[in-house]
Amino acid sequence: MSVLTLRLAGPLQSWGATARFTRRTTESAPTKSAVLGMLAAAAGIERGDDTSLEPLAALRFAVRIDQPGTRVRDFQTAHHSVSGKSMPLSERFYLADAVFVAALEGDPTLLAGLHAALRNPVYAPFLGRRSCPPAQPVDLGLHNGASMMDVLGEVPWQASAWYRRQHHDQTDIELTVLREARDGEEEYADTLRDQPVSFAAEHRRHALRTVVSDTVRITGPSTRHHPRHEPFDALPKESA
Repeated sequence: MSVLTLRLAGPLQSWGATARFTRRTTESAPTKSAVLGMLAAAAGIERGDDTSLEPLAALRFAVRIDQPGTRVRDFQTAHHSVSGKSMPLSERFYLADAVFVAALEGDPTLLAGLHAALRNPVYAPFLGRRSCPPAQPVDLGLHNGASMMDVLGEVPWQASAWYRRQHHDQTDIELTVLREARDGEEEYADTLRDQPVSFAAEHRRHALRTVVSDTVRITGPSTRHHPRHEPFDALPKESA
């Protein structure tokens, strides 16, 4: 088995699992459907190509919450391009200043191809919506011969420096991981309709997926490598 890791961070993200009319919500963490859609786009897989999507959907998925962010709401208006008539007011939700580490586990050859596609994408990645570009390259590396939870326990904490400073007195930190349930864990699992079956624009289809909450402990979140910026240090000191 191999594990592909992604860093999902940007000013805004939006990971919708449901959409009702003019209200577009976001989950508190990236969905499997959206992350696989990003990888499929990077690899140049077209929306109606369900055959090429199938092996991606079989990958096991987990996401580590490094910085939960803040949920924000936006109101959007639009006018018809021909008649000029006002369209209904649209309510959109986003996550601001969030950072996640997503992991996909499965066939080494498939993941190696997706890793290469991320480094040279056919279509540029975005964080749930096209209006949400990533702040940095999303590729965090391919890990061969490792398990998903072991990798998520080893990848360094990806939170922003200002967020790390809030935990400067801790030598390690416990991070939540939302992962797919294993056999026998269904009793303790939640369900989310984000298992992609088809991305075809005329008839998108998603199945239910079971998700459990787990944790990993990351060592060394100290701000030693992210010193606090003090602008007055640049000014000359007055003599006593």
